[in-house]
Amino acid sequence: MKAFVFPGQGSQYCGMGRDIFDNFPAARTMMERADSILGYRITDIMFSGSEEELRQTKYTQPAIFLHSIAVATLLGRQDIAMTAGHSLGEYSALCFAGSISFDDAMRIVAKRGELMQNAGKENPGTMAAIIGMPDSSLEALLAEAGKEGVIQAANFNSPGQVVLSGDIAAVKKAIELAPSKGARMAKELVVSGAFHSPLMKPVEEELAAALAEIEIKDAEIPVCMNAVATPVTSAAEIRKNLILQLTSSVLWSQSIEAMVQSGMREFIEVGPQKVLQGLIKRIDKTVTIRGIDTAADLLPLV
Repeated sequence: MKAFVFPGQGSQYCGMGRDIFDNFPAARTMMERADSILGYRITDIMFSGSEEELRQTKYTQPAIFLHSIAVATLLGRQDIAMTAGHSLGEYSALCFAGSISFDDAMRIVAKRGELMQNAGKENPGTMAAIIGMPDSSLEALLAEAGKEGVIQAANFNSPGQVVLSGDIAAVKKAIELAPSKGARMAKELVVSGAFHSPLMKPVEEELAAALAEIEIKDAEIPVCMNAVATPVTSAAEIRKNLILQLTSSVLWSQSIEAMVQSGMREFIEVGPQKVLQGLIKRIDKTVTIRGIDTAADLLPLV
């Protein structure tokens, strides 16, 4: 069985989606609709904006969502048994699965990006990738670094790759300690806040209020959600998990394992770049993985 997976923040690149806009009238209509919904031209930022501009969370999130859902809509849902998205990508997955309309998803993603960027300014924090450290060492690392402030595992990306998030002092302490815990590499990430940590707590209420204003339907195909690593179709559970996702860990490795256990044998990354393909290869070497990002990828398929 096949599953679509959708990338999150960090997958953006300058010029993203331009060839899709130029080659597919249906995608062009969708992208122009997004500009109208947002009240500014996200397409200009995607197609010709600077790397610095595109890296701003308030633009990054709608850009990646729009690119991903435009490609997914062109491909259609035939033969796709399940879906999932990494952090922001969860909104692409839910839109694709029919749980949230395109218009509502576009608005909520833009709101989420803006809230998260503002939270990063008001509650400064950072994130770090820890590579090659045994899972058994994580608890001790967090306990020691936690003496300096708030810190938690933000993303369980693949075996031996975890991202930490929290107060700047605590994350820097974790980077300093990680080699002694067996890590091959520990690197601070270029981010605008401590995403998926308690420092995002102030955003929860505002995001919940924004989600309360939109219709969320039962998903037509199961979405394996970040916060629980379980396939979900219930609208009530989806709403609850989207709010929980802000401050809880992204259980990506566990989600892919759950999808494999549910019978998924082919994973197709839909959207910019190849980040998830690399992670899935490390999570399960037995599954088939490919990606669809550009017009050249799409033309043979649609």
